[in-house]
Amino acid sequence: MQDKQTCLALDAQDPLRALREQFVLDEDDIYLDGNSLGALPRATTARVRQTIEQEWGAGLIRSWNTAGWIDLPQRVGDKIARLVGAAAGGLVAADSTSINLYKALSAAAAITQAQAPQRRRIVSERSNFPTDLYIAESVVRQYGMELILIEPDDIAAHLDDRLAILMLTHVNYRTGRMHDMAAITRAAHDAGALMLWDLAHSAGAVPVDLTAADADFAVGCGYKYLNGGPGAPAFIWVHPRHADGFRQPLSGWMGHAAPFDFTPDYRPAPGISRYLCGTPSVAGLAALECGVDTVLAAEPLGGMPALRKKSLALSSLFIELVESRCAGHGLELVTPRDPALRGSQVCLARSEGAYAITQALIERGVIGDFRAPDILRLGFTPLYTRYVDVWNAVEQLRQVLDREAWREARFNRRAAVT
Repeated sequence: MQDKQTCLALDAQDPLRALREQFVLDEDDIYLDGNSLGALPRATTARVRQTIEQEWGAGLIRSWNTAGWIDLPQRVGDKIARLVGAAAGGLVAADSTSINLYKALSAAAAITQAQAPQRRRIVSERSNFPTDLYIAESVVRQYGMELILIEPDDIAAHLDDRLAILMLTHVNYRTGRMHDMAAITRAAHDAGALMLWDLAHSAGAVPVDLTAADADFAVGCGYKYLNGGPGAPAFIWVHPRHADGFRQPLSGWMGHAAPFDFTPDYRPAPGISRYLCGTPSVAGLAALECGVDTVLAAEPLGGMPALRKKSLALSSLFIELVESRCAGHGLELVTPRDPALRGSQVCLARSEGAYAITQALIERGVIGDFRAPDILRLGFTPLYTRYVDVWNAVEQLRQVLDREAWREARFNRRAAVT
């Protein structure tokens, strides 16, 4: 079993340790919630101030050209593309994950209606993130299709001639379980279906190669492991074989081939640019670019494979310490023990007091989150999480459980955001 001194030694030897200096972090806190909201990059404040005070304040509307505002969706998109195995010019940063999912899922539904109208099913996991399922409900109503919700181990049984689209989140938000993207995409294609991936808990956290996997559509989040800030713009990728063939449903002016011709009829832009919609969020994209740059800073140090190696070491250490130091307290490991099946988080279930335990930990400076009905969720962002943070977090968890601190009334009052 590891001890605290061993953890400190691992930090001293960590080839990625300097990446932590990119972030504003309170040394009194142990931040294990980057899977929900990434930490603030040091560069972001100055960049957003420049965007507001100089580019907007002094440059005014001229900055659409002089500061390159109009190109931000593509420029930031090209940087994200490097993290998810997409080609330059094939991914754009825009809108929210929910809106981008609606675009992608609607385009996929239109393809299947045109090419295989007998296929009427969209299949997804019952435990998928709710917004994905809510958007899918809208699409099936619109296209006269059917949404089938299954357990992750039942995917193969639903790959038949009724399946139009298989829609999965690469890393499950509740369990941290990670799908084999290449194998599942291949199986969906062999069944004649399209494959749509949600990368909200993958981009910037685990190696992703959309091109090698031959996926059809992908969307993802900018404010988790990409450190773009609360409500940061999301992103969308469409395989080139689909990008020019079908319209997405939100035909806004920024997706027009020539938006400043101001013609009354819609003519879609070529390629991924047609998946843009309204005016880009300039301040949001500026902040997101700073966040993406913090991940790209790992490239000279081994890039995503190096981040993945450290992520798994951190989460494996956490599992080992919880099971040795918090035994007998009713914690159940929900996240797969097999590293190949695990994202960059660890989820623990407890039948009683999971929310209150999370709140008691937060008061002690160990910041994770809770997912109903019974999940304590801890994220391990290798850009800034240290091995000693893992040791100290488990020590605080042990104390909360041993002393039953979570039973105090203030920890059991449910806040609006959990």
